[in-house]
Amino acid sequence: MEELAELLEMRKSDDYKLLVKTVAQMEREKTLEFNKKGKIKLPFKSVEVEGIFRRNERGFGFVTIDPEEPDVFIPKDATNYAMDGDIVMIDIQKTADLFSDRGAEGRVVSIKERKIQQLVGEFTAFDVAEIAESDLYGYVTPKDKKSAQFKVFITAEGVQPVDGSVVIVEITHYPEKGYAESLEGLVSKVIGHKNDPGMDILSIVIAQGIPTQFPEEVQTASEEVPDTISEADLIGRRDLRDQQIVTIDGADAKDLDDAVTVRKLANGNYFLGVHIADVSNYVTEGSILDKEAFERGTSVYLTDRVIPMIPQRLSNGICSLNPKVPRLTMSCEMEIDSNGTIVHHEIFQSVIQTTERMTYSAVNEILETETAATMERYQALVPMFHLMKELHEILEVRRNNRGAINFEDREAKILVDPEGRPIDIELRERGVGERLIESFMLAANETVAEHFNKLKLPFIYRIHEQPKEEKMQRFFDFAAALGILVKGTKDSITPKDLQQVIHQVEEKPEAAVINTMLLRSMQQARYSEDNYGHYGLAAEYYTHFTSPIRRYPDLIVHRLIRTYSKDQSEATKEKWAEALPEIADHSSKMERRSVDAEREVDSMKKAEYMSDKVGEEFDGIISSVTKFGIFIELPNTVEGLIHLNEMKQDYYHFIENQLALVGERTRQTFKIGQKVRIKVTKADPVTREIDFELLEAEEIPAIDVPRNTHQNKRRKPVTGRQNNYDKSKKMSNKKSKTPGKYSSERPNEGKNDQKKKKGKKPFYKSVAKKNKPGRKKG
Repeated sequence: MEELAELLEMRKSDDYKLLVKTVAQMEREKTLEFNKKGKIKLPFKSVEVEGIFRRNERGFGFVTIDPEEPDVFIPKDATNYAMDGDIVMIDIQKTADLFSDRGAEGRVVSIKERKIQQLVGEFTAFDVAEIAESDLYGYVTPKDKKSAQFKVFITAEGVQPVDGSVVIVEITHYPEKGYAESLEGLVSKVIGHKNDPGMDILSIVIAQGIPTQFPEEVQTASEEVPDTISEADLIGRRDLRDQQIVTIDGADAKDLDDAVTVRKLANGNYFLGVHIADVSNYVTEGSILDKEAFERGTSVYLTDRVIPMIPQRLSNGICSLNPKVPRLTMSCEMEIDSNGTIVHHEIFQSVIQTTERMTYSAVNEILETETAATMERYQALVPMFHLMKELHEILEVRRNNRGAINFEDREAKILVDPEGRPIDIELRERGVGERLIESFMLAANETVAEHFNKLKLPFIYRIHEQPKEEKMQRFFDFAAALGILVKGTKDSITPKDLQQVIHQVEEKPEAAVINTMLLRSMQQARYSEDNYGHYGLAAEYYTHFTSPIRRYPDLIVHRLIRTYSKDQSEATKEKWAEALPEIADHSSKMERRSVDAEREVDSMKKAEYMSDKVGEEFDGIISSVTKFGIFIELPNTVEGLIHLNEMKQDYYHFIENQLALVGERTRQTFKIGQKVRIKVTKADPVTREIDFELLEAEEIPAIDVPRNTHQNKRRKPVTGRQNNYDKSKKMSNKKSKTPGKYSSERPNEGKNDQKKKKGKKPFYKSVAKKNKPGRKKG
């Protein structure tokens, strides 16, 4: 009370009595209270809010209330049996403490909607006696890692799979008190057997909700599309079939959706033509093909297969810019000066006939190694390829000058045998051929976006927003700890400022860790009806125009070009202004789903590839450092964990602001980019986990452990592990903030009664009586 009186300058006797009286009244009204030490504090008021629950495999979780705000931590004993992705109501138990950087903490009060309505998993059968006793066929172990801790007991009715089947289960009962890790359901479909070739990938695809086959009516609609173009198709199109135009793609590509040409103009400027397959001519608005393409959102490229957005009869046939046959296209022609400025452009419908189907390797042999046989084979095109290289270098310099951030990332291709088993992992090399096509596609995407933005017409953009202030502040603190000066402020830093940081350290040992931390500080690119520019490219305008065979937003861009060329009425603008937000949001979610599936398949195949290399030694570098261990990346991009519990030579402190582990006694330091020698100790394709043992580490300067770190209570042994495919999430142990897919899901119709038959007891009640085999209380 004395401190409060001092602060309020109420030192006189009468003032002090008034203060005491007022505080007493407020205490009676419960607008303030006293803690155990007699200090005045504001009373905590319970606040219930709705959010999306993200479950950690160790049982606790986080709830996202607003993607723009920090998540709320939910302890293991406060999840109320919520599962990953559920929409929940939470009660905030502790508010965030800005001074200690501690986030808010809450408990799940109720589950408003269950995300998981079905699961994919491997079936384990009960014998005849067990089925008779339990009224269950057996149980399913989910393939999805986030649900792997659950057992899904299968009611003895409907489809009865054989042991080892991979099945789809419709969930009928969810976890509850006494059965925290049990569910019950019915098998709705048998996908195949666990030993069938390709079943491992198919399981992941289906678990992600990605459709693997086109409905019969969609296939029928695709069969009705002509496989050649007619004279009627050419009406209103500019005929470019006499031009020297080529496609340049990977050798195994079958859906060729972009073609290019370059020539020098009389005024010394460059002419660049980018011609994109006009998918919108065949996939028309509101058609069954269009509805299916919208739902899928994107093609999914996995290790040994492609799950296309549109049927392959179109994607590999009439829509593909196959060599030396006429094809309908949407063209963006640009005149570009010697500084890389686009001084004139045209966007129009066209018809082309490509001169050659070029591969990246062939173009690289012409431009880099000057391979004689290749030069001779394509001698008529060689001069154009040299012009392409010139123009690409001009465009690349322009992008760099304006501040485009270039994160060089190694891509790996997993090679498999006919049975789907991985036999090798090779790095994808990005030569001049790959980079020049990238430059030309970027130029076309920017040009189309700027064109329609300046016309003030409703449009769909590919945006990449400025990094959030708190993430930039963490990056500033991290860089400062390494002695690196970053220009700009956390709320106004430009891409150019960040580009200069990369250049500043590119020849230093810190380069790897700076690149990693900077990448983690970036926001995620997405689609939007509003133009916010593309921060990473330092582009004021950007869209996706160049891949309509495999991306729905590109198809929409083509449809808008076609529409606005004939009709820019207020009614048309209102129609698209209303439709585009949902298209942008859904497309972003489907893109995220595709990326998640690709990462899961890569993780599984890499673990399978390493499974016969247990005991072997490899050189690698530290790719990430966390409080539970260090991740090591091998030259082939395989990544594994050295768990902190296995580093027994010292007790290690995690220095978060430098992403380092430092030994308390030896001061041995582990940081990103450090070279190590490891031995493989575990590689499990089922859990997708790879574990290493540390043999040797490059000596680097030691880091001092901050005094407050020494004062912390000695850490208990760490258990569990994080997913190692998404480094950007390891720092906080949070699950992805990607919005869930809720628009088409059914709400849970009351606790444990969804689909329940009248009079039938849920499994957990019969289990308690009969003590069913294979099941134990949660």
